[in-house]
Amino acid sequence: MDVSLNKYISDTGFCSRRAADKYIEECRVTINGKDADKGNRVKPGDVVKIDGEPLKKKTAPVYLMLNKPKGVTCTTDVKDKTNIVDFVNHKTRIFPIGRLDKLSEGLIFLTNDGDIVNKILRAGNGHEKEYIVTTDKKIDFEFVNAMRNGVKILGTITKPCFVKQEGENRFKIILTQGLNRQIRRMCEVLGFKVTSLKRVRIMSFTTKGIEPGKWRYFTPNEIDTLNELLKNSKKTAGEEGMGE
Repeated sequence: MDVSLNKYISDTGFCSRRAADKYIEECRVTINGKDADKGNRVKPGDVVKIDGEPLKKKTAPVYLMLNKPKGVTCTTDVKDKTNIVDFVNHKTRIFPIGRLDKLSEGLIFLTNDGDIVNKILRAGNGHEKEYIVTTDKKIDFEFVNAMRNGVKILGTITKPCFVKQEGENRFKIILTQGLNRQIRRMCEVLGFKVTSLKRVRIMSFTTKGIEPGKWRYFTPNEIDTLNELLKNSKKTAGEEGMGE
């Protein structure tokens, strides 16, 4: 039975389907020695190579959560010396699900399971992500109310969300969307600069018990919980990912 090329690549654990499409667009993928196109399908016996190297069969799935410190970049690009893959230094090739800005901290998942990545990144799933944010000056009700009701960034209005003041210049925010640098951009529009941003929760998973810079594997029960949370994942991909 044949499968789409990006799914075939994803199923090997090499990268997500989205990243696979990029490799194909950059003419770095071949099927049986011929340059591949996005619409290609892979049949049993076909030899798929990326950058001239044949894809290996998928190894056992790996799911881990990292409490990312500042200074680590959520990229698999080894040219970036601060890339998250080298930081974790796992024996299996893994990649991050979504992103956190280099200066941001907190919870991020990494895996070699491309299907999980696609389910989490699909728009419209409404998965909650909770952050604790500190700003460069005192916040007030006007600021909190504006953040709750939506701020115009990147040509759109952010979705209404939960925001609660936690201190003079600190607040909690729970997002169900992941526009690029969303919280920082929202604050900037309102005249505030983010000085600290920590993601403390994704869905029902938190940083509790994971020191900054450390990681741990999902437990079998947590993997079951994750699959349960994702079972109704929409089948259409959107522009929003699991960024901040």
